[in-house]
Amino acid sequence: MTTVTGGADPVRELRAIRSDLLHQIWISRADYLYVLPAIVVMLVVIAYPIYYTIDLSFFKTPPGLQLKDKSFIGLENYTTILTSAVFWRVTLNTVIWTLSSTLIAFVLGFALALALHREFFGRAMLRAIFIVPWVISAVAASYIWKWIYHSDFGIIGVVLMQLGIVDRPPNFIDSVNTVLPSLIVVNIWREFPFALIMMMAGLQTVPEQLLRAAQVDGASAWQRFWHVTFPHLRGVSTVTILLLAVANFNSFVIPWIMTGGGPSNASHIWITHIYELAFGRQRWGVASAYSVLLFIILMTLGYFYVRALSQGERKEPGA
Repeated sequence: MTTVTGGADPVRELRAIRSDLLHQIWISRADYLYVLPAIVVMLVVIAYPIYYTIDLSFFKTPPGLQLKDKSFIGLENYTTILTSAVFWRVTLNTVIWTLSSTLIAFVLGFALALALHREFFGRAMLRAIFIVPWVISAVAASYIWKWIYHSDFGIIGVVLMQLGIVDRPPNFIDSVNTVLPSLIVVNIWREFPFALIMMMAGLQTVPEQLLRAAQVDGASAWQRFWHVTFPHLRGVSTVTILLLAVANFNSFVIPWIMTGGGPSNASHIWITHIYELAFGRQRWGVASAYSVLLFIILMTLGYFYVRALSQGERKEPGA
């Protein structure tokens, strides 16, 4: 490889470097041809839509007009978003939705993984039962729970009335105050099996010798968990939480099918609000600006996910 030395002609050295680089590419041309189809697919399916969305976020696209009639307005769409009261309400809903769903689903899955890690009769059947919510289609689960929450014919309301707890069926998804918690319950029910599977896999990596040694030394069950089990699960716990956070932040099916963001935007989160702006109101520019902000947040979470994976690989014994 050519290197730039003191006193040499910079232009000549740069030409030499470019020549060497082109020579290396030509030598490895077969390798590039192998990956060329994948690169083309990524450019068409991923890179171009990202570029077009970012570009469209700087234009005004009035409803009813063709995209060719768009007009450049700079950062006005972003200013409109950040000064909108609806944006901050949707953002608060998204934060509550993401944090509640992620943390509760993880804690519930972790607790069940610890319970199912021990040998007892019927453990395999319980494992299969707990995984069912994750196997069911999100669309089917949304319609099932929409019927369960129905204010007139929902099974929960009927049971509560028969037990004499309430006089009339509660409005779970028809009330501004209860719609978001009700959707979070459905989302937790749908996602805790993922945390259960991940943590059950992580528990298999905890050395039994260390647990027995700690028990012989007189450590209590809590001390064995905190000082032996949990440190070995720190990596898989971080990865699980990040994956749940990304999935919840980008979740669409359950809130859209069950409520469509209503009533009065009480159950709108970012992804459903973007969909409504784009395909309901045809405000493509504003929706694109929302999408760019969402993309930045998801890329940030993705960075921490990759970093957690890299740290886990470096800590592997014998690596």
